[in-house]
Amino acid sequence: FEEKPDAARLTELKSSAPKGSTVGGLSPEKPFVASMGIYVFSREVLLDTLQRPGIDFGKEIIPAALRSLNVHSYLYRGYWADVGTIDAFYDANIQLTQRGAPFNFFHPHRPIYTHPRFLPSTRTYDSTIDASIIAEGCFLDRCRISASVIGIRTHVGTGTSITRSVLLGADYYEEEGAAGDDVELGIGRNVVLDRVIVDKNARIADGVRLVNDQNVTNADGEGWCIRDGIIVVPKGAVVRSGTAS
Repeated sequence: FEEKPDAARLTELKSSAPKGSTVGGLSPEKPFVASMGIYVFSREVLLDTLQRPGIDFGKEIIPAALRSLNVHSYLYRGYWADVGTIDAFYDANIQLTQRGAPFNFFHPHRPIYTHPRFLPSTRTYDSTIDASIIAEGCFLDRCRISASVIGIRTHVGTGTSITRSVLLGADYYEEEGAAGDDVELGIGRNVVLDRVIVDKNARIADGVRLVNDQNVTNADGEGWCIRDGIIVVPKGAVVRSGTAS
């Protein structure tokens, strides 16, 4: 076990399986095993481990446990995606909107478990939605949504177009007019979003255009930034009318 080994060390970590066979479930075509970072401890072992030196699971705790404890690994062959970077997080979400997505949320024998939120079903008025995932509790008013993921409690205003974007939604509802002269929670009217990640509780005003026309790799603006070519609106950010990128 070695966390994030240098390229020079990879040869030593390859499976020794000869061509056409497998060793430990590994083959010459796929000779490496990557840790998913999921560990299961008995209570007693966990408490004992906490008393030992070392704080990093991958670099210190697991290697030490291999020398002194009864440790087993499980070779997982199902869906898994690294979402540790902006572009990886974006790609993993957008892939789920495509026909033949790498993960099936509707498998009859593999239900998805989450905590109940007791939200109403999503309501739409005269909207066009294609190849998208829409969470519960949303309000979509005469808008167009394509190849996007729309999170819980998202409000999308009239005339707005959302394409290839990931919206994480909101933690709460806000009464109409509660923002006063400020920007209301959610996505306003006549907004254009393309290849955008919008974090929770963001406020995007009427007429905003976030599309990265110039294909910029990295940039910063008021209430938004571009990382890895993808526009990101941070949690709780406000993007005011007239903004364009």
